Amino acid sequence: MGAILEIRDLKKEYHMGEVIVHALRGATMDIEQGEFVAVLGPSGSGKSTILNIAGGIDTATSGQVIYRGEDIGTYNAKQLTNYRRLAVGFVFQFYNLMQNLTAKENIELASELSKSPIATDELLKQIELDDRADHFPSQLSGGQQQRIAIARAIAKNPDILLCDEPTGALDVTTGVQVLRVLREFNKTYKKTVVIITHNASIGEMADKVFYIKDGVVEKIKANENPVPPEEVAW
Repeated sequence: MGAILEIRDLKKEYHMGEVIVHALRGATMDIEQGEFVAVLGPSGSGKSTILNIAGGIDTATSGQVIYRGEDIGTYNAKQLTNYRRLAVGFVFQFYNLMQNLTAKENIELASELSKSPIATDELLKQIELDDRADHFPSQLSGGQQQRIAIARAIAKNPDILLCDEPTGALDVTTGVQVLRVLREFNKTYKKTVVIITHNASIGEMADKVFYIKDGVVEKIKANENPVPPEEVAW
C-alpha cells in the first residue's frame, strides 16, 4: 500500500546542564498503511520519544517524520494542531479520562474533533462496554477504563493510532482484551496501529516489529503469520 509514515534519521538531544543526553541517534523506519506495528525495546531506548515526535507532541533535533508525503517538521502551528487532531490518535499507559464525564461522554468528546467520527454506540459495542455507557471512570476497572480510552482515541477516526505501553498497567487477561480491541480496530477500519512496548510477547501479534536499542532501530522483523492476541505467549 505504501508508507503512511516515514521516519528518517531521527535524532533527539536533551541538554541537562553541560550534559547532552542522546535519546535518539538516527532512528529510521517505514510504517505502511494498515499495518499493525510493534516498537520494542527496553526502558530508556527511545521508544516513547519516537512516538511523541511521530505524533507531533515533541520535535526532533534533526531528521524527518513524513506523513503521506509531507514533512510534519515543516508544519506551522495550525497545521501541526490539525495533524494531532485529525490524523493521529493517542493511547497511553494511564487512561487520562475525564473523571466528571461518563464513559459515553468521554468518547463523544473526541468525536467532536473529527469531520468523520465513528459512532460512539458502535464503539461501545465493539469494546463490549455498551452496558457501562453511563458509568463514570471511578466505577470502571482499569481494563474497562483503558478500553474506553482506546475507543476515545478511535472515535475521531484517525489514520494512525499511536499507543504507548497500553497494557503496561494491566494484568494478562485484561491486557489481552485491550490488544484484541486494538487489533480489531486495525482490521475493521484498515487503520495503522503502532504499539510502543517493552513486552516482547506483543511482537508476536504484529505485522512488523521494530527493535530499538540506544536510540536506533537495531533490527526489523516482519511476521507473515501474526498470532491472535489470545495466543500471545505472555
